Amino acid sequence: MEITFDLNTIWFILIGVLLTGYAILDGFDLGVGALHLLVKGDKNRRIMINSIGPVWDGNEVWLVTGGGALFAAFPHVYATVFSGFYNAFMLLLFGLIFRAVAIEFRSKQPMEWWRKMWDRAFSFASILIALIMGIALGNIITGIPIGPDKEFVGTFWDLISPYTLMVGVTTVALFMMHGSIYAVMKTENELHDQLKGWVNNTIIFFVICYVATTMTTLVYFPHMTTAFKETPVLFILAILNMLVIANIPREIHHGRDWLAFISSSASIAALLALFAIGLFPTIVLSNPNPEFSLTIYNAASSQKTLNIMLIMAIIGIPFVLAYTISIYWIFRGKVKMDSMSY
Repeated sequence: MEITFDLNTIWFILIGVLLTGYAILDGFDLGVGALHLLVKGDKNRRIMINSIGPVWDGNEVWLVTGGGALFAAFPHVYATVFSGFYNAFMLLLFGLIFRAVAIEFRSKQPMEWWRKMWDRAFSFASILIALIMGIALGNIITGIPIGPDKEFVGTFWDLISPYTLMVGVTTVALFMMHGSIYAVMKTENELHDQLKGWVNNTIIFFVICYVATTMTTLVYFPHMTTAFKETPVLFILAILNMLVIANIPREIHHGRDWLAFISSSASIAALLALFAIGLFPTIVLSNPNPEFSLTIYNAASSQKTLNIMLIMAIIGIPFVLAYTISIYWIFRGKVKMDSMSY
């Protein structure tokens, strides 16, 4: 696979980096939410919410930035995907809103029924968000029906298939693993020990889903392996991905929770890199008419627009990074409950 580092390719990589940042940062939020109902006791559930309390809303900045970058660099992709996946995106927006409301409202009243209601809303919304994101990725792999005018010509139910659901469940499993490691890193005492025991279970769940999804992809969607066949050195990325996943239980066993979290983050980055390499230079595959696929060239803005937006991105991204780093530094360490907690 020959890669020319022109503006189109640079923007493809940049959008990938932004969405990877979102998956790593909001991924553990969603994982904590997916595991939330498994934690018993009001205090422990408050600790789980407060582990992500200072950062969850800031993490979503990466999703907004990635969406804005997609609109600026590849407007045809933005238009086709957001119109074709309209109902799915409404469900995603519904999940994002209810997750935020659940976090804010959950501890506003002392009644048990009130808190349990918002606990369920928080957990359900987190799982729904992760599932929809995975289904969307699955559809990018399988391809969606696109007409010659670059318009989506299918229906909502065309997006749901056994394979896309499999990718969705794998995404939920990945975020559960990521979230359990983050929760271990932020908690202490009995809750820490309990969550520590969950890490291996979530890893096993993810590995089973990942292997099944990978085998299905290799059999039914061989176009995702073309780049790796043409450039065998890229298999190093797949090997590194397996190594960082295998390193997680080792670091947890030795009490190096933050290194386990780094390994989990590296795994998410590697998985999305493998996904991007398999697609490149296509962004949205058209199925059953691949000649109508949206690529980094036929779906891009003008070169002048890409150049101006790249300058804006170079100026703006350091501010996003500085904000993210400062927030995580300020709220580092174990969760401590006080009057200001959720």
